[in-house]
Amino acid sequence: MEPQKPLPEPRRPEGCLVTAIRIPVRIFVLVLVLPVRMVWDALVVSWRFLTDTVFRPVGRALLWVGRALFVWPFVGLWRYLLVPLGRGLAWLGNVLVVVPLGWLYRYVLTPVGHGFAWVGRGIVAGLAWVYAHLLTPIGHACMWVLRGIGLGLGALAAGVFGAVAWLVRYLLVVPALWVYQWVLTPIGHALIWVVRGIGIGLYWITRALFVLPALAVWRWVLVPVGRALAVVGREIWDAVVAAWRGAGRISLAVGRFFGTLFRWIFVEPLRWVYRTVLTPVGHVVRDAVLRPCAEAARSVGRASRQALAAARESVRQARADFRRMLFGEPRQPEAVARREPRGAETRTLGSSTTALTKD
Repeated sequence: MEPQKPLPEPRRPEGCLVTAIRIPVRIFVLVLVLPVRMVWDALVVSWRFLTDTVFRPVGRALLWVGRALFVWPFVGLWRYLLVPLGRGLAWLGNVLVVVPLGWLYRYVLTPVGHGFAWVGRGIVAGLAWVYAHLLTPIGHACMWVLRGIGLGLGALAAGVFGAVAWLVRYLLVVPALWVYQWVLTPIGHALIWVVRGIGIGLYWITRALFVLPALAVWRWVLVPVGRALAVVGREIWDAVVAAWRGAGRISLAVGRFFGTLFRWIFVEPLRWVYRTVLTPVGHVVRDAVLRPCAEAARSVGRASRQALAAARESVRQARADFRRMLFGEPRQPEAVARREPRGAETRTLGSSTTALTKD
């Protein structure tokens, strides 16, 4: 099933004032928009023409020049200078630095490190024995003495803390609670009641002096004015859109008229001259001048190649005769019997390939 298209919204009824405003506004806007649209279309056509004939070829040429001046030299420098130089430096660094450091680590630092590790293990074992057999008993004795002293001081501190807590409770906390409960709480309730009354009074005064007048101005002045301005703005916008589209059609018709006029004044005469004058002249020049010249050039080239081939053959023969005169005839390679199986003979009625009937 095809998807149901949404139904167009029903148009609201329009009054005679809207209709009376719409037509003059659209005529006035069309008069204002038509020159702008024609200038805009002319600028668009000019920009496209310049883009196709000037900017794009110039951009491609500049791109090629930029590549030739900047990209290709750097690519050649990187590929044929920096990469081989980097590989050579890497090889030198490997030979002069990495290999000696590896040898030093393997045959010098590793044995020395093992020696230090063995000495360190001995020192650690000695310190562990001292800790286990000397420091641990001394620490236990000190802790026993300190634990006894701490118990006495703890009992004394507990007594002092209890006395201070009793004094603070009955000298500060109990009087503060009494003052909060019987003095501050009633005063706070009274202040809250007074502030609440003042707030209610200010609320009603503000509502009567500011909110209700502002609401009346919004409801009876601003909303009607806004609706009227919205209607006017919508009509102006619709008029601008309709004028822009109508101006586009008019500009298209004018452009086609000038294009046709340019075609019949310049293009068609040039095409007729090219077709009836230049093309026959070009054919005559091609058949009477260019083709004979090309055939003559090919004949000259063919004769030149034959002469060069004959000269090369003469030089090769003279060089062979001179070599033969100096060193004699070259040794001919001796014929070597090739031990290859011969091909199978064709079978006839009188021959046989079996072991019983073979002659």
